[in-house]
Amino acid sequence: MARVWTVIGLGLAVLFALAGMVGAEPPKPAAAPTAASSTAVALVLALDGSASITQGDLEFQLQGHAAAFRDPSVAEALSTGGALVTLTVYSGPHTLKTLLPWTLLKTAEDAARFADRIDATPRGFQGDSTAIGGAVVDALALFDQAPVRRAAPARRVIDLVSNGFSNSGLDPQIARDRAAARGVTVNGLAILDEFSWLEDYFEENVIGGAGAFVRSAMDRDSFIEALRQKLILEMVARPSQSIL
Repeated sequence: MARVWTVIGLGLAVLFALAGMVGAEPPKPAAAPTAASSTAVALVLALDGSASITQGDLEFQLQGHAAAFRDPSVAEALSTGGALVTLTVYSGPHTLKTLLPWTLLKTAEDAARFADRIDATPRGFQGDSTAIGGAVVDALALFDQAPVRRAAPARRVIDLVSNGFSNSGLDPQIARDRAAARGVTVNGLAILDEFSWLEDYFEENVIGGAGAFVRSAMDRDSFIEALRQKLILEMVARPSQSIL
């Protein structure tokens, strides 16, 4: 008789267990890890404020950058992944000055506001020599200050403008090699109002890193167009080799 009650007890235990399984909420699958969002590019814009650049020429560069960021094609390029951008000006060794701090741009509205801030940037920068190598090294340090909260930018680029060759400070070849060693690309925009051969000089001495290139301009219209093309390439380019 005891054996019968034991069997009945076991059967009831199984039934209660099954009932509990039916009424229980099914286990939830583990949430998939969220991929960290990243900005396509962190971009240091370095304008030439050396003595060879008159106040009007610096204004020319500032207005050109503002116009480029208002261009619809630049805004469209931003939509592919966004950009962290800072605007600077340089002349002699260790003179790199931040005009606009790191700013995240993802939409046409962001780009337009950045252009407005360029227009409102105080003028009056007093330059001396042209230290391209020093500008590149100082620009490298700015990447350590970029407000990266979730993931590092896919690419880091120094976008350097000049109407002359380096005549002071660190050799630009050494500086560009240091940048390349850190995975930073140095691109150039040569203004050919004084030296017709300056684009070749940039090719040989200034630009470096994955996908590096130089553009040239002679007047305001060609400067805006060259800058527009360069910004688009810098925002959407995918170098064949990783530069992280």
